[in-house]
Amino acid sequence: MEEKLNLTQEWDKTFVKSEKVDHEKATFKNRYGIVLAADLYRPKNCTGKLPAVAVCGPFGAVKEQCAGLYAQTLAERGFLTVAFDPSFTGESGGTPRYMASPDINTEDFQAAVDFLSLREDVDHEKIGILGICGWGGLALNAAALDTRVKATIASTMYDMARVNANGYFDAENSEEARYQKKVALNAQRTEDARTGSYKLGGGVVDPLPDDAPFFVKDYYDYYKTKRGYHPRSLNSNGGWNVVGTMSFMNQPINVYSKEIRSAVLIVHGDKAHSLYFGKDAYAAMTKDSKYTENKELLLIPNAVHTDLYDGGGKNAIPFDKIEAFYKKNFNA
Repeated sequence: MEEKLNLTQEWDKTFVKSEKVDHEKATFKNRYGIVLAADLYRPKNCTGKLPAVAVCGPFGAVKEQCAGLYAQTLAERGFLTVAFDPSFTGESGGTPRYMASPDINTEDFQAAVDFLSLREDVDHEKIGILGICGWGGLALNAAALDTRVKATIASTMYDMARVNANGYFDAENSEEARYQKKVALNAQRTEDARTGSYKLGGGVVDPLPDDAPFFVKDYYDYYKTKRGYHPRSLNSNGGWNVVGTMSFMNQPINVYSKEIRSAVLIVHGDKAHSLYFGKDAYAAMTKDSKYTENKELLLIPNAVHTDLYDGGGKNAIPFDKIEAFYKKNFNA
């Protein structure tokens, strides 16, 4: 029996509702039978078949945060868009809650493409995806698999397999460090099995320690303040389960990124702590590849990681470029 979702009907986003866009709730299933919740944005008074984009991210966020902002803004510019919650999080279905999977979460993007491909108001030859933060890496993974995707954007991306296996800034990139993390995670699995529940790992630290590194302060400034707080966001509240992202450690994503034939744009702030993910992903995607002409790395001057979540008060998100990229490559 299909899981019935309890969808919030009132506007509960972290951004202002646009008067240029029609908004409605939507649901669709992935191939594991998990029902995903989405917000659908459509330009007002539009006719005919529209180009479409599915948006998700950041990792630990919900569609009411920056994914929805991207989706609504693109709808203002003539696209039909969906911002969706991934499996096990937000308003989407799936149990146990607060789990992540490189396979299932890649499938979530493909399920969104399924949904768009069946709509009569969508031009099925003009479907793209956009992933933010950890979902940027997963968007690249989906683009390598799904030939229906004509254009992909990864904004302020994380490679979740790399950060889980190697730690931040690759500081734990050793066999011994990985082994000790696996010992701790498996001990937690035993405890979770004993108690019959999963221990939460905690969201963004609060209160913020005086000696917190800049990237932690950056996350706090978004997830723990009026700027980006949302009651369903994992990062704003209790976080993922301690074992929630365990499978990323030995299941690297983007192994075949250099075989992506469709267009890809990686956007990153040049002051972002996460910039190395974007630069290295672009290098891996273009090295020894036959498909480099439609690949691009765009660096935003003086932008930190979360500036590409909501603009950071300085209009850091290059929406003109994003619009032009999709339109150019949808028509290629």
